[in-house]
Amino acid sequence: MNILYRSTRSDAAPITASAAILKGLSPDGGLFVPETIPALKKPLSCLAGLSYQELAYEIMSAYFTDFTEEELRSCIENAYDSKFDTEKIAPLVKKDGLYYLELFHGSTIAFKDMALSILPHLMVTSARKNGVKNEIVILTATSGDTGKAAMAGFADVPGTKIIVFYPHGGVSNIQRLQMATQRGENTHVAAINGNFDDAQTAVKKMFNDKALAAELGEHGFQFSSANSINIGRLVPQIVYYVYAYCQLLSSGEIAEGDFINITVPTGNFGNILAAYYAKLMGLPVRKLICASNKNKVLTDFFDTGLYDRKRPFMLTSSPSMDILISSNLERLIYRLTGNDSGKTLAFMQDLTDKGSYTITDEMREGLGDFVGGCASEEENFAGIKALYERTGYVIDTHTGIANAVCRAYMEKTGDTTPTVIASTASPFKFAEAVVGAIAPEKLEGKSDFELIDLLSDLSGTKEPFAITDIRTAPVRHKTVVDAEDMPADVKQFLGI
Repeated sequence: MNILYRSTRSDAAPITASAAILKGLSPDGGLFVPETIPALKKPLSCLAGLSYQELAYEIMSAYFTDFTEEELRSCIENAYDSKFDTEKIAPLVKKDGLYYLELFHGSTIAFKDMALSILPHLMVTSARKNGVKNEIVILTATSGDTGKAAMAGFADVPGTKIIVFYPHGGVSNIQRLQMATQRGENTHVAAINGNFDDAQTAVKKMFNDKALAAELGEHGFQFSSANSINIGRLVPQIVYYVYAYCQLLSSGEIAEGDFINITVPTGNFGNILAAYYAKLMGLPVRKLICASNKNKVLTDFFDTGLYDRKRPFMLTSSPSMDILISSNLERLIYRLTGNDSGKTLAFMQDLTDKGSYTITDEMREGLGDFVGGCASEEENFAGIKALYERTGYVIDTHTGIANAVCRAYMEKTGDTTPTVIASTASPFKFAEAVVGAIAPEKLEGKSDFELIDLLSDLSGTKEPFAITDIRTAPVRHKTVVDAEDMPADVKQFLGI
């Protein structure tokens, strides 16, 4: 079956997967969604015997139907290779009654590697398939992890440049160093005076600026996106949820057809949306537990049907979730409207103009697959510490939010369904916060790298290469700009 992609905001003609990957964002400001969600092609018992790469082909080929088998397999082989420190790519670890899906074994030790390792190859292939002669300029905003993972993927890829903006003072020092030391002549990083939402809003404005697009085109450039709004980011994320189920099946933890729950620490809603798509494909998922930190705009949405970004923005120990505008939620809203682009556009316009929107009662009935929950800093740290003391297993502060929300949900409901937690980052990426949770008495006076050494001792694990690398790598990117000056910074980097 040939799958085409439509915008969530207009009735424009559908386009191919490669064209949607290349554009990133629809010209009308909407997000691309598949016209239909394909079903799993094979029984889960058959998929359970496949390697990650083989399973990735089974899932992605159902969505990227204009790619040849050779093209897609080449993208997958180039993505999921020795840059991951485990052959399993995404191992599943059982601790204290829950299953932690470790998505941090890639080159930047965060789950963004899972999709951003393949996106550059999908993008370059898509450009070739669509006869694009311009140089592709990847423009992205990051709350911490996307930027580094995108730059690592696109660094020195011919025919591309990548520009990343992140909130000044709004990421961990390790995240900042990972970005600031990024190699590659085609990479540019700038901190902005503002938060992630300011950066993302400014990036979206640049995508929708027709005059800027024309100016770029005159100089041989065109924008595309590596954010989770790109369908080429979203589809690869579906793979690891199916893979988690297959691992449970292979190990005898569940039988084929048994239901699981999936808990995801969520900011921009892309990672949990991929789990939802997996469910729509036929994966037996009972509940999708959407875990938020103190910036609980999504928890309130699932509780009330009101999405309201008009609230204080809070900086937390889980910075990649410090988000008040969850861009990927638009794809779910579109589905809840019955794929009505006019209604979806009206909701998004209300969000822009009024700062909020309220879905209808009928739409709320479609949210039954989801449960929203949030955890405070204290609940997060207490959960990290309790898990460590019971098992010796150390999780990062984003996984900690999911852990706390999941356990609170199970205690409240008595739901004993086997539950997979998306473990989205290595604890080494947030060493100060993690040490503060499990051994606060040892925290005082230590530098970032002393804390990493301490965490290595406490966890009994060797620090990842991504950390070893930034100990000595020179800082290459030092730019700080105001949000309104981001377009000028882009043009300066491109030499326009």
